[in-house]
Parts: sequence; C-alpha cells; structure tokens
Amino acid sequence: MVEIGHFALVLALALALVQMIVPLVGARVGSQPMMAVAGPVTVTGFALTALSFTALAIAYARSDFSVANVWENSHSLQPLIYKITGTWGNHEGSMLLWVLILTFFGALVAVFGTNLPATLKANVLAVQGAIGTAFFLFILVTSNPFARLSPAPVEGRDLNPILQDFGLAVHPPLLYLGYVGFSVCFSFSVAALIEGRIDAAWARWVRPWTLVAWIFLTGGIAVGSYWAYYELGWGGFWFWDPVENASFMPWLAGTALLHSAIVMEKRSALKIWTLLLAILTFSLSLLGTFLVRSGVLTSVHAFATDPTRGVFILAILMLFIGGSLALFALRASTLAAGGLFQPISREGALVLNNLFLTTATATVLIGTVYPLAVEALSADKISVGAPFFNMTFTPLMVPLLLLVPFGPLLAWKRGDVLAAAQRLMVAFAAALLAALVTLIFIDGASVLAALGDGLAFWLICGALTDLAVKAGVGNVALNVSARRLVGLPRSIFGTAIAHLGLGLTLLGMVGTLCFGAERILSMHAGETVEIAGRALRFDGLYPAPGPNYTEQNGRFVLLNAAGAASGEVTSSKRFYPVRQMTTTEAGIRTLGFSQLYISLGDEGADGSVVVRIWWKPLVTLIWGGGLVMMVGGAMSLADRRLRVGAPARRRNKTVAAGGAGVS
Repeated sequence: MVEIGHFALVLALALALVQMIVPLVGARVGSQPMMAVAGPVTVTGFALTALSFTALAIAYARSDFSVANVWENSHSLQPLIYKITGTWGNHEGSMLLWVLILTFFGALVAVFGTNLPATLKANVLAVQGAIGTAFFLFILVTSNPFARLSPAPVEGRDLNPILQDFGLAVHPPLLYLGYVGFSVCFSFSVAALIEGRIDAAWARWVRPWTLVAWIFLTGGIAVGSYWAYYELGWGGFWFWDPVENASFMPWLAGTALLHSAIVMEKRSALKIWTLLLAILTFSLSLLGTFLVRSGVLTSVHAFATDPTRGVFILAILMLFIGGSLALFALRASTLAAGGLFQPISREGALVLNNLFLTTATATVLIGTVYPLAVEALSADKISVGAPFFNMTFTPLMVPLLLLVPFGPLLAWKRGDVLAAAQRLMVAFAAALLAALVTLIFIDGASVLAALGDGLAFWLICGALTDLAVKAGVGNVALNVSARRLVGLPRSIFGTAIAHLGLGLTLLGMVGTLCFGAERILSMHAGETVEIAGRALRFDGLYPAPGPNYTEQNGRFVLLNAAGAASGEVTSSKRFYPVRQMTTTEAGIRTLGFSQLYISLGDEGADGSVVVRIWWKPLVTLIWGGGLVMMVGGAMSLADRRLRVGAPARRRNKTVAAGGAGVS
C-alpha cells in the first residue's frame, strides 16, 4: 500500500504537468480537444492524490514503522484518532494534505465549471496545474512522506504531545481549505490576465470561491485559537505569534477581496483591484506556507527544519508571486476598469473598507517579517510582540468597525449618509447605553472597556438594523414586514449575520481582556480560594493512567454561597514517556458565556501545588462570534444568485417564455 501511495503521487505529478501545459497551449492555439484534456486530467489527478493520502493514513492507522514518517510521528499505543490525525501532524503529511485540497478544488472547477467559456476554464485549470506541479515536486524531492526504513523499528517516536488533541484533527484541514481555496481566485485572476479580459463568467465565479475559502479560513483560525487557549495552558486566545499572523494575513486580505468582489459583481466596478487582491490573498497564503514550512520560525506548528525545503518553497514563492505580479503589471492596463460611482455610496464604503483592511494586513506583515529580515541581514535578533500590533492594528480597526453598519444602508452608485445615520439612531442609542452601563455599573475607571462594549453593541445592533430597514419595520404593518423579512435574499441575511458575529467576537474580547480576574497561588489539598466572587476548593492530586501517558489530575470543587458543591473542575498535567514531555491540560468550567479556567503548575516539596486560576467573562463569544461569521458566509453562499452553473442565457429564455418584461 505504501508503494502504491508513492507511485500514485508520482503519477499525480505527471498529470499536473499535463494539466499545466496542454490546456494552456490549447487555449492559445484555439484547439478544443487540447482544452478538453483539462477536465479529465484534473479529476484523475485528484483521485491519485486522494489514493496517495489514503495510503499514508492507512500506514499511520496500522502503525507501519517501516515508513520513516510514521516512525517519527506515531506510536502503537496512541489512540486511533491521533494516529490518523498524525498523518497531517508533521511536515510531510501536512504538505500532502495541502496538495490533496488543491487538487480537490481543481476537480470541483473541472466538474462544475461546465458553463465557463472553454478558454477561461482551460487557463484556470492550467494555472491550478502549475501550482500543483510545484508542490508535487517539492514533496517528492524534499519531503517524501513514503520514505522507508530498513530494518523497520519496533516502536515509533510518538506524535508531539501537544498535537495529540481533537482540535488538531480539525484545525489544519479547515485552515488549508481556506489557504488553498484562494488558489481558485488566484487562478481565475491569472487566467483573466492571460486572456486580457474580464467577462461575466469570471465575475460570476470569483465571489462564491472567495466566500468558500473565507468561511473555511475563519473556522480554521477560530478552532486554532481555541485549541491554543485550552491546550497550551496559558489562558490567552491570541498571542500575535508569527504562525498565527501567517493565517491572519490571508484572512484580512480575503475579507477585503470578498467585499471588493461584491462591488465587482453588483456594479461591474473595481475589477482590476479585485484581480490584484485575489493575487495578493493567495500570495499571503503561500507566504504563510513558507514561514511555517521553511524552518525560519520556531513554533509548535513549524515542522520543517531542512534549509533545502526553505529554499525550494522560497523559489515557489518567487515564481508564483513574482510571476503573477509581473503579469499584472503588463496586462492590467489593457483591462476595462469598470463602472464609476460617487464617494458617498455603497461602493465607496466598500472601497474604504478595503483601504483599512489592506493597510491592517500590511502592518501585520511588517511586524511578522521585519524581525526575520533583521536577523537575516545583521544576525541581530529582535522581537515584535503584542505592543507593536496593539499600537498599529487597533487604531486601524476602530474606524473600520465604526463604519461597518453604514455600508449596507447606503445605496449603490450614490448614497445618503445622513439618511443612513438616521436609520442607525436606535443602534447608536443601544451602543451609548452599553457604554454607560459599563462605566456606571461594571467599571467606572475603564473608559476603553466602555468604548469597546459600545462598539460591539454598535456592530450587533447595526446588523439588526440593516435587516429591520430592508424589511420595512416601522413603515408597514408588522405582518407585512415579517413577510418581507422572510423573503429577503439570503446574501442580505448573510451580510447581517457576519457583521453580528464580528460584534459578538469583539464583545467577547472586551469582556475577557478588561473584566477578567486572575489568581496565582500555591494550594494544599482542602484549601479554598475565591476569585470574582466564586469559591473553589482544591481536593488534591489524583494519578491516572493514559494510553501513552501518565497524568496527575487536580480536582477542584466549585462552591455556592452556602458552601455546598455546585460543580467540579479537573485540571491535569500529563507526562509522555516516549517524548519525555509534559503538557498541561487546562480545567475549564463554562458558566453561561463565561469560563472558569484552571492551570496546574509544579508540585512543591511540601505537597502544595502552584495553581493559576482565571475568571474570563464572555470569553466563549470570541469563538462563538467566529462560528456566527461562518454561518453568515454560508448563508450568503446559499443565495440563489450565487449558484454557480446557472447561465444567464437560460434565465433569459425562461423570462421570454413567460412573457414577462424587464425594466
């Protein structure tokens, strides 16, 4: 099976070469048979890559330690789920997952792109083939996951203990679905530059693919944040780690691309800018791959340490980023720029949104890459941490968030900002009330917290206002507005839900950062501690065996006002003997939207244990808001106007047959 997987990977490389060359030449010379090759070759390439990935997963499931990759990242005593997730819990396997998702998206384009012009489809699949060729070569030359060991070791070296978690079963696939999803937008942009034109089919396809990638990337970042929060035992949800930034930059650029694509689809404007954003978004995804896989970063996610791999990925980076930007510089001036609009309009609001988002992306990029550049040029090591990002990123986000509710309420082409402001008066009143309640009843000294709460409610109530205005609430009878609300396009619901999710995330951040409490102390069994008006009794440490680890469980009992037990929290420290590593398993008790978070430290000679306890108000809204944003994206994607494969020609015939006139 291992040899079959390896051979399938080699065949997938051969087909990627065919996919890259034959359709491109066919589009150039106008040969329909050559362009038609793209579809079957792309689907077959995906099938072969899936076979290769399945072969590696089976080797992990069977604990086949004759495969070097399995020996380095698995153990026979690991639970089956972590054996399987170990397939992508390492450099070689994660890159195989990367190309699997790449070929999957290419196959989707091949299967569902039947309404695309033949030349556009051929060029898009050729670009996808070029990306696939580069990464298949990278895997086979520098990162072969099927390399054998002879003789085969009896036992494996175990997976990195902090990767033995369900969050790592979900986080990398979601993240890669987002990263690689933007490759389709990139391929459409390069194809448009090759052809020298942007047509209706191009515009109809880019936005849905952007939505798909954005939804998955949002989920990947949210799951990764929560995994780090509970698994690393540090109690934070974001550290501005370079690897976190590597995923955050494509998300920021992808959000700008998503809004730009709306203008392009609705008003045929910002076409060239949307092209550039699609190129830059996928370029940032490639940059993230380079940072994580090249070994230039030291992180739990950064698996690669071989300089050869870094040089290879850097060459891929230069080829695709440099090549696409050079092509853009040559051909962009020949493309039609699109329609015009007034500065005060929905288009203008979305352009302003793009300016803030792209500038914010640039600040994160500078903060991430600058230390690496300094170290490479001068051998000096500097650290760019949270203070830099808080001082540069936050001032850009505040005005952007203030403007978010205005955008959907402005008309296309020419808007009335005063009318939009009047419609938002209720949202403004709710935001002001939230700020005042925070100052008067929660923390009178925390002005920033009050402003943060007010901004969060401004976003939430602004999103609800958008739905209310479009349903005619207050202007028509209640039953009429209810029917209008139900009949609104799903994309309108999607926009409102996504903005509401953003407000929830901000509310969670403000709550946990400004109103949380923390205690660090040494406790003996039977002692009680109070935090944020809640009493906790420490009942002591209890040893417990695990499948490939031993652990000490610290049992804490939550006491009510009468001193009776009202709940239990268990925090653990695990020791993995194969890796000789200790991990902290945080004890978390969710109370409403808030959490009690307990992390165990070292055990003292006197039997005491260092305990770190946090009270985190509204912390679950941080990730709950991310899920709500994903739901908003999925709702927009479900809008029938975004369904791919519904040619305008067929709709026009239907209208003509019904005798309906269109004004």
